[in-house]
This record gives sequence, structure tokens and C-alpha cells, in this order.
Amino acid sequence: MENSKRKLLGMTLDTLKEAVKEAGMPPFTAKQIADWVYHKRVRSIDEMSNISLKNREKLNEFFEVGYSAPADAARSVDGTVKYLYEVDNGHFVEAVFIPDGDRATLCVSSQVGCKMNCLFCMTGKQKYTASLTTNEILNQIFALPEFDRLTNIVFMGMGEPCDNLDNLLPAIEVLTNEYGLGWSPHRLTVSTVGVRKGFKRLLDSGDYHIAVSLHHPIPEKRKEIMPAEKGYSIIEMLDLLKEYDFSHQRRLTFEYIVFKDINETQFYARKLLNLLKGIDCRINLIRYHAIPDVPLEGVDEEGMVQLRDYLTKNGLFTTIRASRGEDIFAACGMLSTLKQENNN
Repeated sequence: MENSKRKLLGMTLDTLKEAVKEAGMPPFTAKQIADWVYHKRVRSIDEMSNISLKNREKLNEFFEVGYSAPADAARSVDGTVKYLYEVDNGHFVEAVFIPDGDRATLCVSSQVGCKMNCLFCMTGKQKYTASLTTNEILNQIFALPEFDRLTNIVFMGMGEPCDNLDNLLPAIEVLTNEYGLGWSPHRLTVSTVGVRKGFKRLLDSGDYHIAVSLHHPIPEKRKEIMPAEKGYSIIEMLDLLKEYDFSHQRRLTFEYIVFKDINETQFYARKLLNLLKGIDCRINLIRYHAIPDVPLEGVDEEGMVQLRDYLTKNGLFTTIRASRGEDIFAACGMLSTLKQENNN
């Protein structure tokens, strides 16, 4: 029989207040539940000892905490761990734990598959199946074995966050509000290719960092590798971004996968400098991880360094993202695709 109980993990404080009211419980119970679920991270309602036995029985009838342990994990020699979480009746999403000295970052997914279908992305090849619920988004974080080591979260795993804001934004509320984790929004980054209906809403919804998947400075060429350009041009996105202040703690980054013979020469670097002129931002160069049946190639270390140095010398602060987990299907979507194929 399918479990019809509602999951407490993923509920905002307002949602919890509505839930306890419907169950005929006192309003203050909502804050108690939030404390048990988000601060103490209990796995069962029976552990909520300051809630009366009668009310715990009511909760158990209609609710469960809603944790789900990872279904599988792949561990890299460099300490990176890619976890698989089962969601939506046998589908899988990935969350990647990346330790780096005193920092530890978790890359979190927002959808099963993706509608954006970027040429270079394995998740896009899966096609879109479903948007994750707030519970399924937060479960990747709260059920993480290394939860206590986390310092940063990036929403740039499987899926397009802007295409699932109704579930993503409540998750961010839980992460940044005092009733939840109480994290500074500057510990969170949301990555997007840019979706017209959601981009401004994303920018207005909080003070967390924004990462825009750019990957080509010429709109017509960007369209060839990123079909989303057809629906919402990078030029339109930049016009909107100029209305926001990224000069203080909030950071704007443009992600730029470097492809051989596609976007790596000084010609494209100059186009990039011109495109981003007047915008307070940085560039994050990313090495391309090859995926099956896609005729794209990355560039060598020398090419990455040359591009970085040229952009930085000309006033655009540029970094090269360190490659992590290359021995465990580093490209986003690879491991979940393999798991799905094996199950079928």
C-alpha cells in the first residue's frame, strides 16, 4: 500500500502551523516540530519528547519525518562523494559532497532530468521526468552522512532550479530561517541557465549568490549548445542583472565551460569582456567532462590558464574550477543514468 503520510521535513513554519491546526493541535506545536526536525534532526515523531503522547499519536497517524537515506554512493580518491537518492517511484537524483580543507560543499539537485537539454549535459539527455518536492530537495542535505561538515550548498546539480522555484524557495527558507538551519544566504548559491518566468523571482527572493550558466558570449552560438537561449536571451538576462547590486557580499558568477574550437580563443575572450562590461561579476572556467555521443572536446590545462590570465589581465576576475571526482562519473547525470539503466 502506498504511503500517504505527509512529510514534515520540507515544511516551512507556516505550513507546519497549518498542519497542526488541521490536526487539532495547539499552534505552538509547530515550532516544537520545526525544532525537532531541523535543529535536532530526529528521524521519528516518537523522539519528539516535549510533545504530548496524545499529539504524537495524532502526528504519527498523518505524518512522518520524511528522511530517506542515500540509495547508493560513489567515492572518489580525492574525497568527493556522489550520492544517489531515490525519488518519484524508482528515479534517482544526485547530490555531490565536495570537501576542500575547512570548506565542504554539497551540490544539490532540483529535478529528475531537465527540460533545458544543453548539448554538453548528461542530465538533459535523460529528458525531464519531474520536479523534486521540497522534501526531496532538503532530504539530499539533511540525510547526508557528512551533514555536520557542510559549510556551503550550491543548487547546480540535476535540473534547472528556476524551473522549480515553488519547491526550491521553501527549501531555501528552511535553510536560512532561524526556525530551520539559520544559515546566512551567502552560504548558498543558485545556478541557472536563465528561465524567463522565474529569473526575476529568483533574484528578488533572497540575498544568496547567483551563478548564470553562460558558456558562450555570442547569443547565436550560445543557442546552438543551449536551447534555452531561444526562450530567454543572455542579453535580456544581463539587462535585468544590471538592476541589482552585486558589489557587496552577494556574488554574481558566470559559469563558462571551455570547449575546444568553440569558445576558448582570445576572439571569444574579447567578446566575453565586451558582453559583461559594467557588470560586477566573476567568471568561473570549467573543464569539460566528456559525455557519450556528444562531439565536444575540452581544452588542456595550458589553454585554461591562458584564458583565465587573459580575462583577469583585462579586468574580469576569473577562476578555474578545480576538477573533482573524475573517477566517479564526474559529469552531472552520469551516475544516475547508469543506475536507471541498470535497474531497467
